This record gives sequence, structure tokens and C-alpha cells, in this order.
Amino acid sequence: MPRLSANLGFLWPDRPLLQRIDAAGRAGFKAIELHYPYDVPAAEVVDACRRNGVALLGINTNIGAGDDAHVGLAAVPGREADFAALFEQALAYAVAAGGTAIHVMAGRVPEADRGTGADVLVANLTAAAPKAAAHDLTLLIEPINPFDMPGYFYSRIEEGAAILERVGAPNLRLMFDAYHIGRVGDDVFGALDRHLDRIGHIQIAAVPSRAEPDEGTLDYAALLRRIDDVGYTGWVGAEYKPRAGTDEGLGWMVKLGVAA
Repeated sequence: MPRLSANLGFLWPDRPLLQRIDAAGRAGFKAIELHYPYDVPAAEVVDACRRNGVALLGINTNIGAGDDAHVGLAAVPGREADFAALFEQALAYAVAAGGTAIHVMAGRVPEADRGTGADVLVANLTAAAPKAAAHDLTLLIEPINPFDMPGYFYSRIEEGAAILERVGAPNLRLMFDAYHIGRVGDDVFGALDRHLDRIGHIQIAAVPSRAEPDEGTLDYAALLRRIDDVGYTGWVGAEYKPRAGTDEGLGWMVKLGVAA
């Protein structure tokens, strides 16, 4: 049975971060992942995780500033110095909070600049990877579908895999978000089989609604069985937008035969 983590970027959105950690603990989750926790001191996150018996997994690099940012800067030409500052912020926070991974947000890049953006992203990741490795941290990269984030640097899992190959760092891995992969119409099961050795983390949500993963076009009961069958031993992040209250919607786990 896959181990489930609660993505507190989306779950219990009506509460401040520390109360979301409390809610995850009460719901039985043993791990959490965060988007942008930087307004809360890392020491307070550590205390909340310890109090609730949950492990902190990943955080995102911060979104940056300016019209071309808001979803990261790692692939944005001309913003290399700004990305470096955001990465140092994420690295310091992850180390202080006891996290295990950093999702490096690529940002929006115009179509005409995609080739340059790829070179920028490779260079930024090549510089960041050894800094993360020094603290036993994994770097994650995640293609995001263009319906949710128009103009984001990459939208398909194969594009992310190509970046991994160019960088070649052992601690650089794919964020395998089944929602994003399914949302662009790709075969999620086939992608899992092809990229298993490159996956650092898995996330799930219903396709196409991004709600609890007990509806939509992607059969999560079958996918979670496949995740077990192929020998994936990491966490599976519940990164969905609840249809109503988060607690009221947690019955999806019983339906799919998994538990927090």
C-alpha cells in the first residue's frame, strides 16, 4: 500500500499553516509537503511536525517577483541571479525545517525563448544540485499542464526527463504528478513504467477536476496498485483541491483501499 502524504498547499486551505499541520496529524497522515512556507519560521514547522508525529518532505522554491515570475524563475533567461537567491532561501529553509526535497519551480518562458530557457534551467540545476546533495536533499522538477499554468516552461513528463539527462545529477529527480500527466492526455501508466527509475516523488489528484482522486478519467485504484507492483517505495502526495471541506472528503482513501 503506498504511503500517503498530505500536501498542505491545497488541503485545509481555510487554516494557517501550523493548524494545517495539526489537521494532517489528526487525520492520520505521517508526512506532509508544503508549497511556500516561508512566512512561518522553520523552527515552528519543526515543532508542529514533531508534535503531530509527521515528517516534512518537500517544499517549493519561492515564486519570485516581477511580471515574468510568480511560478518560479529557474528557467527564465536573465533571472539567474534572482533564482540563485530563491534557491538559497529554499535550501536554508529545508535544512532548518528538516525537509528532504526541494521542488525547483521553472517559471513561465515565452515559446520563442524555450531553447534558451532549457539551457538556463540546466545551468541553474547543475549549480544547485551539489549544494542540495551536501545536505542529503533531493531536487525535484515537475512539468505542469498548460491549462493550470499557461506558459509554464514544460508541460510533459518527457520534457522533464530530458532535462534530467542533461544535468546528470543523482539527486535530481522527477516529480511524477499523475494529475498533470493525465491532464495533457498522456498515458499515466506507461509514463510510470518508463520513468520509474527517475521518480523522486509522486502526487495525485482527479483528472480533470483536480479534486479528490475518487472521480474522473484516471483510475486511481488501479494506478495505486500499479505503484505498489512496480516497487515504488516513496511517498504519494495527496495534492488535490477538496470539493468541500478537507476532512469531509477524506473518505476517498477508504474507497481506493489506502490509508494515511
